[in-house]
Amino acid sequence: MDGAKPNPAIPPMGEGKRGEKGYLGYLLRQAAGAYRLQMERALVDLHVTPPQFSILTMLKAYPGISNADLARLTLLTPQTVSTIIKNLERAEAIVRRPHHYHGRVQQIEISETGKALLARCRERVQVIEKKLAEGLSQEEESIIRKWLVRVATVS
Repeated sequence: MDGAKPNPAIPPMGEGKRGEKGYLGYLLRQAAGAYRLQMERALVDLHVTPPQFSILTMLKAYPGISNADLARLTLLTPQTVSTIIKNLERAEAIVRRPHHYHGRVQQIEISETGKALLARCRERVQVIEKKLAEGLSQEEESIIRKWLVRVATVS
């Protein structure tokens, strides 16, 4: 042999630095990646991506918001939001209307087609969410939710 050390085996998810003793930031990223993959698989046959799902969800919750507001709410770049909006408009899932007072401003709203699509997506995502909370008491889930909000809002 040439004296080189063999590369260590990468531990499976949940072990080593990928487990409970890992860095919190890494574990958050790992969990977010696993969640996104589950969402992609659940929505693929509906031809909806997780970012599109986020956009539709926020449009239903906050009708008439701008692209800039959508970008902030969904943690996407304005360019990505513009592309998603064009694709959702082409699929007739959303409609754009001129703002009542600001003629050049376009308000975006979810269409009836979009609402039906979102409902189908929501059913599938709720299954994933239910699995996430499986085995947690309401108090434990509440603690996790509060902690996640705190992590997201600490500056």
